[in-house]
Amino acid sequence: MSEPAGAAVSLAEAPAPADTPSKPLSAQPVQPLRRPGRWIVTAAVLVLVAQILHGLVTNPFYQWDRFRYWFLRPTVLDGLLVTLEVAALSAVLGLLGGILLALARLSGSPVLRAVSWTYTWLFRSVPLIVVLIFLYNFSALYKTLSLGVPFGPAFVTFDESRLATDMTIAVIGLSLNEAAYAAEVVRGGILSVDQGQHEAAAALGLPRGYQFRRIVFPQALRSITPNYVNQLIGLIKSTSLVFYVSLLDLFGTVQSMGSTYPGDVVPLLMVATVWYLILTSAVSVVQFYVERYYARGATRTLPPTPLQKARAVLAGLRARLSREAAV
Repeated sequence: MSEPAGAAVSLAEAPAPADTPSKPLSAQPVQPLRRPGRWIVTAAVLVLVAQILHGLVTNPFYQWDRFRYWFLRPTVLDGLLVTLEVAALSAVLGLLGGILLALARLSGSPVLRAVSWTYTWLFRSVPLIVVLIFLYNFSALYKTLSLGVPFGPAFVTFDESRLATDMTIAVIGLSLNEAAYAAEVVRGGILSVDQGQHEAAAALGLPRGYQFRRIVFPQALRSITPNYVNQLIGLIKSTSLVFYVSLLDLFGTVQSMGSTYPGDVVPLLMVATVWYLILTSAVSVVQFYVERYYARGATRTLPPTPLQKARAVLAGLRARLSREAAV
């Protein structure tokens, strides 16, 4: 059957479609997917943030001139040093106590397990302010403390009122409370380590103490670090309660100055707020680098540092500008 005249056209002579790209696909730049909803939400959030910042800066109620006056005053800095001292000592003692309680909870001794569970249950159930006030009035229950034979004669006797200073009461109260929470954090981290690691270490005949220090605990720190840093941030904020045991920390100093200068209550509270933000932000930065350190060997690529992120953004901008200039 013959084709109509003029109907047969070779493929070579066929005209190319109008939308056929002039460049091969491998040479064409990848166009990102358009997301208008994301841009709308981003713009709305930026407008909201700008309004909040504008209100903070322009509202005369905050009295930013008084804020600048109080921010670096020696009285405020002395209270800040007390907060740092109490938080540092309580964090160290609380973590050590938490490790001991976690090991006791995981031990084979039923007595140690029962004591650890009871301690954790008790101090997680009682509010911290109650613990501090109870310790503050401890001398009313026990006027003297002694060392000697149990249920027998005492060799050395101490006056409790002289030993229990305001700083000591604050550190002991916060440490006792922190140890109960740290125990569960440490226990969860130890349980997160693969059981095969324990079995391999035991098969090599390593001592149990060496197994814990060099094999189990370093791996558990990947899980312990973010959870305990969360506890540490809560501890820094909990130091504001030591004001109720007559210790002038940062919050206690602000409260005292607010009573003396009632017109500066708001700027003084803003001073305390900013200092607490600085302290918790510093702890978060340390947390990032500690997590990054212990992530070695567990992830294929370590999370980039802020400086590495900034370099990557600048490199991306340069590459984009060079592509646009080439086009």
